[in-house]
Amino acid sequence: MKTLHFPPDTPCPCGRPSPYSRCCGPLHAAFEQSAALTAPDAEALMRSRYSAFVLDLTDYLRATWHPQTRPDMVTPNEAGLRWLGLEVKRHTVQDDHHATVEFVARSKLGGRAYRLHEISRFERIDGAWLYKDGDLK
Repeated sequence: MKTLHFPPDTPCPCGRPSPYSRCCGPLHAAFEQSAALTAPDAEALMRSRYSAFVLDLTDYLRATWHPQTRPDMVTPNEAGLRWLGLEVKRHTVQDDHHATVEFVARSKLGGRAYRLHEISRFERIDGAWLYKDGDLK
């Protein structure tokens, strides 16, 4: 598992105005210490997953994937990939155990810009929100 050494006042990669140490950092740290998945809602989990992509926390990404759709392995970021930002467009709660999050994530690789626009589905299992799957827009 990758250990994070992030200055406490560093802006959170997920785009919220809070520093990483008060935003996605506690979720990543809780997982590192006990594999606990404590995101309060699907949007918080989605943001923490985006930050995990930025920070290349592949164990966290795999652990927060729904068991029905979880890949055997999450590969690290391709060399030179830079994540540029996240915009959460909508968070919709269907019921106590199902929610969707629409987002746009931007990245750059080899001088070319990319835009991932997805409506992701999340399910809460045993109290933990997990990413199930998504539809690209």
